Amino acid sequence: MSRVGKKVIEIPSNVTVSTDNGVFHVKGPKGELSKVYNPKIVSVKTSTPQEMYLELVRNSKQANAMWGTYAALLRSMIKGVSEGYTIKLEIIGVGYKVELKGKTLVLNLGYSHQIEMVVPEGIEATVEKNNIILTSYDKERLGQFAANIRKHREPEPYKGKGIKYENEVIRRKEGKKSV
Repeated sequence: MSRVGKKVIEIPSNVTVSTDNGVFHVKGPKGELSKVYNPKIVSVKTSTPQEMYLELVRNSKQANAMWGTYAALLRSMIKGVSEGYTIKLEIIGVGYKVELKGKTLVLNLGYSHQIEMVVPEGIEATVEKNNIILTSYDKERLGQFAANIRKHREPEPYKGKGIKYENEVIRRKEGKKSV
């Protein structure tokens, strides 16, 4: 049984949550998100306007399986529209650099060509030296865009060159040994 689903989902005063026809709607100061869910699987209880919290109710075997997932999705949506999320990427390597031109990231990663990536709507990108800072209210879209950037040159285990997340640890391998 999920322990994540047992916790009550608290809603900040500046966020409104509503459900209709199997869709969660979350609206806050940073933006607005919606997520489709199956109302047969999980029913949502909302509290009085003074207390503001959500509680997921399990009513079938399938609901038991999805209970924690929906709770985690709702929590991340609520946190996103109230506080937002940030991902930092570091570019490591001689000659590797990144540049922001309008809404386009231009990556020079040692290939014979530049890689141009358009920053999706709802995501803000800033570049400081060889660091990319991405911020958004949508955790899912932000993580996917960061993964798409990283896949162009993943960090290699010998010298650590490539694009890595800020707190990612790269396990280094030993090179050739001379006898």
